[in-house]
Amino acid sequence: MSDHQSPFQHPEDQEKPDTNPHQQEVVQLLKEVIEPTLKNDIVSLGMVRNLRIVDDYVYLRLYIGSHQHQLQTEIQSKLSFLTWCKKTYIQICTIPGVKTTLAVSSGKGGVGKSTTAVNIAAALRLQGAKVGLLDADVYGPNLPQMLGLGQADIQVIPTPTGDKFLPLEVQGIKLMSVGLLVEENRPLAWRGPVLHKIITQFLQDVEWGELDYLLIDLPPGTGDAQITIIQESPVCGVILVTTPQQVAIADVRRNIYMFRQVGIPVLGIIENMSYLICGDCGARTPIFGSGGGEQLAAELQVPLLGQIPIDPDICNGGDSGNPIAITAGVAKPGHRTSPASEVFVQIATALNATFST
Repeated sequence: MSDHQSPFQHPEDQEKPDTNPHQQEVVQLLKEVIEPTLKNDIVSLGMVRNLRIVDDYVYLRLYIGSHQHQLQTEIQSKLSFLTWCKKTYIQICTIPGVKTTLAVSSGKGGVGKSTTAVNIAAALRLQGAKVGLLDADVYGPNLPQMLGLGQADIQVIPTPTGDKFLPLEVQGIKLMSVGLLVEENRPLAWRGPVLHKIITQFLQDVEWGELDYLLIDLPPGTGDAQITIIQESPVCGVILVTTPQQVAIADVRRNIYMFRQVGIPVLGIIENMSYLICGDCGARTPIFGSGGGEQLAAELQVPLLGQIPIDPDICNGGDSGNPIAITAGVAKPGHRTSPASEVFVQIATALNATFST
């Protein structure tokens, strides 16, 4: 690693403790509330946001999945020990019906983030999970094409909480994408306020139904769109996609700062384009270098979820709307699954091992 300070460390000179003793007391009590699946406290997991203390009242937002409402009761119980607090106000922020919301991110474009997201979704679906995909990559919404969709009419339906977009369902996956709403080949040249409104609508105004997983395909890098998404959605963790070379690793390090600001944990690293498999002898050649994903995983102390080989079938599957995790993800008599599809199955299995209850 270079001699600059790793963004994954927490040096003392970067700590900025709040000087309000009441604030400190509230935070310490909130840290006693443990989320049972990830086995960490709700503050460290970024589930508590916008914490404010006004006079003798505590206000906070709690970002949770549809199965985590018991955390509100636990928080109320913990904060009841505050002798000075007259009342605690908790605003629940969730996506109705969605258990686990995960973000898929990359430090730069061109590393295969969207391809990875759609294949993870497909692999999860093959394992029996109910899966949705939110294509929040507003400048390059490619997921519709990767699932075989062209232009399509998005229905708006009335619900008890107002009108909602109805996502399309294709190959067993529910999808919402800005690419479904704009004219083909038109540039998506939107300024900040319009972009913020569209992203907020996608987070709040889609009727997903019951989902085990909602995967959010983030735009690459850091900016208004990415910050809005991770601040306004109940993302419980992020999966980082990189390629092995050091240039890509450096971009991911910059990306980490954004997630640290709101405390979103990194669940794991996926190294794409890791190696090329020789069709004759099976030898692996690291075309773009090696070790980058392992280096990031060691710095973050998180799993290296998978190393995806270079495989023309991955590209062909994305172009044709048939993700390789579906077309080659299930072994058939006389056929073997492809190495790439096996990696996506391995990643889906790891996610299920973490979040299935």
